[in-house]
Amino acid sequence: MSTQSADFEGSVRTTVAESTPWWPAQNGTRTMRPNVVMVILDDTGWSDLGCFGSEISTPAFDSLASAGVRYNSFHVTPLCSPTRAALLTGRNHHSIGMRFLADTDTGFPNSRGSIRPDVRLLPQILRENGYASYLVGKWHLAPLHEITPAGPYENWPLARGFDRYYGFLDGCTDQYEPELYADNHPVPVPNREGYHLSEDLADHAISFIEDHTTFRPTSPFFMQFALGATHAPFQAPREYIERYVDVFTKGWDQTRIDRLNRQIDMGLVPNNTELAERNDGVPPWDDLDAEQKEVYVHLQAAFAGFLEHADAQVGRILSTLDELGIADDTIVLVLSDNGASREGGPSGDVDTNAPYSGVRRSAAEQKPLLDSLGSLTGGAHYPEGWAMAGNTPFRQYKQFVDLGGVRSPLIVSWPGAPQKAHGIRDQFVHAIDITPTLLELLDIDAETGVHGESLASSFTRPDVTVGRQTQYWETLGHRAVWHDGWKAVTAHTPGTPYDEDAWRLYDSRTDFSEAHDLARVFPEKLDQLQQLWWQEAERNDVFPLDDRPLRELIEARGPIGLFAETNITLCPRQSHIPYPSAVTGSNRDIDVTAHVSPLGVSVDGTLLSSGNAQGGYLLYLLGGQLVFEHSHLGENVVVSAGVPAYTSTVGFQLRTRDDGSAAVVLVVGGENVGSGIIPRFSSHLSFWGLDVAHIANSTFSDRVVPPFALPKNVLDHIDLTVYHAADDAAEYAETVLSRE
Repeated sequence: MSTQSADFEGSVRTTVAESTPWWPAQNGTRTMRPNVVMVILDDTGWSDLGCFGSEISTPAFDSLASAGVRYNSFHVTPLCSPTRAALLTGRNHHSIGMRFLADTDTGFPNSRGSIRPDVRLLPQILRENGYASYLVGKWHLAPLHEITPAGPYENWPLARGFDRYYGFLDGCTDQYEPELYADNHPVPVPNREGYHLSEDLADHAISFIEDHTTFRPTSPFFMQFALGATHAPFQAPREYIERYVDVFTKGWDQTRIDRLNRQIDMGLVPNNTELAERNDGVPPWDDLDAEQKEVYVHLQAAFAGFLEHADAQVGRILSTLDELGIADDTIVLVLSDNGASREGGPSGDVDTNAPYSGVRRSAAEQKPLLDSLGSLTGGAHYPEGWAMAGNTPFRQYKQFVDLGGVRSPLIVSWPGAPQKAHGIRDQFVHAIDITPTLLELLDIDAETGVHGESLASSFTRPDVTVGRQTQYWETLGHRAVWHDGWKAVTAHTPGTPYDEDAWRLYDSRTDFSEAHDLARVFPEKLDQLQQLWWQEAERNDVFPLDDRPLRELIEARGPIGLFAETNITLCPRQSHIPYPSAVTGSNRDIDVTAHVSPLGVSVDGTLLSSGNAQGGYLLYLLGGQLVFEHSHLGENVVVSAGVPAYTSTVGFQLRTRDDGSAAVVLVVGGENVGSGIIPRFSSHLSFWGLDVAHIANSTFSDRVVPPFALPKNVLDHIDLTVYHAADDAAEYAETVLSRE
């Protein structure tokens, strides 16, 4: 039976001589559809860009705003994974399995840690319509236990519609020594002087664009450029940081005032806009002592330098579009995934590993460390007072459903649009509206079943009535709903009944910053909105409501991945174990036993290496000694013991203690041969994971130099035995919450 395709217009006979070849017609001219570049910033506040009122220099973003439009009422969710899921699907995040973060599966349909497999993403839709799709940078839509060199890959970018990928899969990463992936495999950190992730991401974005225009000149592309900036750790070349020290000596209170005044002058907010009340726990700047002011100014300068440096990398991409002659044919969007983050706590830190370990250091403790600011060992986080300023003029931060958590800057620029578009737009927009809007702009049929609506007409018509009348929010028990200009919102206290929540009411049509609570003035309106929230929650699979802190949610993620294993075997030829595996810290009781060839002669080299120059632990052989080193926030511990000839097992036992310290015992040939005390254990020793038989990049140790690799055929394997404690997952979850 012939298998000849029905759409083949040639003829097939017994021989080529008797047959007629035929080829489908090729489109020799470029499609009329534009390219799309979507830039996603991380933890960047609504007022942090220059074109949204900031003192921070962001010329690339400002140029896009000048050439296009700024939406002053664009909303997201208060956490990154849900926002990214909503952006790429046009659907509310609970309904597609991404209730909060992609880190874990809690066992309920609304919180699987990944987007439902039956839901199509924007890159899949675009690819079906002739687009190439590229992702460079952050993903964070795959559960942590799936971020391994062996997958599984069904929630990685290539499986969800992207043709090429380069970046990091976790919620955040170090900018100098990131855990990187290309397509479906890990790749090493580029070994070059002055490496920085933002620059590396821009290099790859530019390469993808240049390759596309060379090899597929007649088809358009979609690129999602998702920077690690400005999520902590704040790291940038020192010259970017230094230029902001004097700028922010005025403090966070005056910064809020100045930014609001600029926003009013720009016409970005109404003239009568007021600053929302000060967030609880943030002291007046004038109440701080001189040492606190000095340190906190430097921490904000690190953030500002990080953002300006990121802007410069976006500028390089925009210049590439210009040089290739495709800038006019490219729609560029810029947005942030949520509001500025308070996760640095009241005092921030020169080293983000401190607050991410639950350690709060005073300004006096931090001041001697300022020289390292912005470097590999000085990846900072600022105090929450600066996050409050970043969210000017709004209340609260990331993780909250008040405007400080869910209002994001949005810039849309399309120089070659059929109709020119400039200025400020005040239509209500949510992340779920982006996919429908882009599809209409690209003349692609709308998806069925989406919750968002297109606002494409607002691009060229400033006053058009467009979009939806209702949007709900829920994160970690915090709840809000917007309807026809009215907003009801509550910040929930974990463990308390939901019917005891104190709801506030705002008329956003006359109160842009939601500064005036009208709950007592219009109780019937508040009751109406509360009932509406319950209806929307039912419709979008918000239930069951879950107000557990993330530490408990992580603990409930199920018996999945390395973190759930009791016995782990490590081999000298295996790939790097990523930090998201959660088995790379010193926060759990473990036995490590390395099985080596009988050591008849002294052998030097690394057996196990966790972390990098920021901190971690090492187990190695040197000069006939077995050495264990541990470092956390500059507290170093060294334990060593001699290794007798013909020893076949060496290792250590680590036992955590209630006071936050840990005891470590060296074991050689089954015998305890040395011991020491770790002053403070942590799951977050650094942002780098675990390596076997070598040191991957840098190290905190001054005794060895990377890679300090163990000679081949010395190590057979390492047995890592974990003793699960009742609060084991809780300690890890606490650090994960701060990292997202």
